[in-house]
Amino acid sequence: MALDYKAAGVDIEAGYRSVELIKKCVAETNRPEVMGGLGGFSGAFSAAAFKGMEEPVLLSGTDGVGTKLKAAMILDKHDTIGIDCVAMCVNDVACAGGEPLFFLDYIACGKNIPEKIAEIVKGVAEGCKMSECALVGGETAEHPGMMPDDEYDIAGFSVGVVDKKDLITGADIKAGDTLVGIASSGIHSNGFSLIRKVFEMSEESLKKYYDELGETLGEALLTPTRIYVKALKALKNGGVKVKGCSHITGGGFYENIPRMLPDGINAQIEKNSYDIPPIFGLIAKTGGIEEHMMYNTYNMGLGMVLALDPADADKAVEILNAAGEKAFIVGKCVEGEKGVTLC
Repeated sequence: MALDYKAAGVDIEAGYRSVELIKKCVAETNRPEVMGGLGGFSGAFSAAAFKGMEEPVLLSGTDGVGTKLKAAMILDKHDTIGIDCVAMCVNDVACAGGEPLFFLDYIACGKNIPEKIAEIVKGVAEGCKMSECALVGGETAEHPGMMPDDEYDIAGFSVGVVDKKDLITGADIKAGDTLVGIASSGIHSNGFSLIRKVFEMSEESLKKYYDELGETLGEALLTPTRIYVKALKALKNGGVKVKGCSHITGGGFYENIPRMLPDGINAQIEKNSYDIPPIFGLIAKTGGIEEHMMYNTYNMGLGMVLALDPADADKAVEILNAAGEKAFIVGKCVEGEKGVTLC
C-alpha cells in the first residue's frame, strides 16, 4: 500500500471541510478595512482605520485559554472557548486605550474533526464581533502522535491601534485617585490548574449542580470571559479620561493592579464594595484556599480595575452601567509602597 499524508495522520480534506464550515461566521466579523477573504497566505488590513490619527501607535496582544480547555473537552462543549481566546487578547489591547483591529487564531489538534473546529472558530468569530475586531486569518494544525485525537489547544493574536495622546499608561495616577472596578463574568480564563486540584475533572463532577451557583460546576467554569472593549470605548466617547487600567488575569489583584501604578502609589481595594461571585467562595471552601491566595490567583469578581480622577468616578460608573456592565467604586490610590492593600 502506498503511503500518503492521510495514512500518516493528517487529513487535508478535513482541513478543507473545516474552512468551508467557518467561512460564513468569519465573514460576519469583517470591517471595511479588511482586504480579500479566507484563503490567502496572509490577512490584509487597510491602514485607513488610523490614517487620520496624529501619531498612531500599534498595540498587540497574544494569549491562550490555558487549562480551561480540559473542562471543555470533558463536557464536549467547544462553542465558547473561542470567545475566551479573543477576550484574553483584545482586553489587553483595550487596557492600553486601544481599539482592536484584527485577530488571528491558531488551533493545534490531535485530529481535525471539522465540526469541532467549526464550533471553536464560531466562538472566535463571536468574540471578534463582540469586540468589533475582524477575524482575518488563522491556522488549524494536526499533530498526530503528539496530541491525543480528541485534544486541542488554541492561541490568539490581536493587533490594535491608539493615538499616542490617548495611550493609557498609568503615569499620571496620583494619591487621591478613585479606583473603579468592572465586574467579571466569573473565573474567566485563569487559575484553572488550581481548580483542577480542587475539583475532580470528570463528567460527573462537572455536571454536579450547586445551589449556591444556581447552575452546574461545568456551566460556571465554562462561562466565557467578559470582553470590555465596548465598555472602555464608551468611557472614551463619554469624555472620561482613564488614567490607568488593569486587566485582572493570572496573578489576580496582587500581580495585575500594580502593573498600572507608578512608584510610590498603593491601591487600596475595599473587599465589600462589590459582590463576589459565588464560584470563588465555592473554590476557597472546597479547596481550603486562604484569602491571599485567592486574590493572588483569581479576578475575584473584577475583570478590570480603572484609576480615575475622583471627579470622573460617578460619571464613569454611570456610563459603564449604561453600556451593560456592572461597575463599582472599589477603592482609592494612596501614597505608599507600590502595590495593593485589601481593606
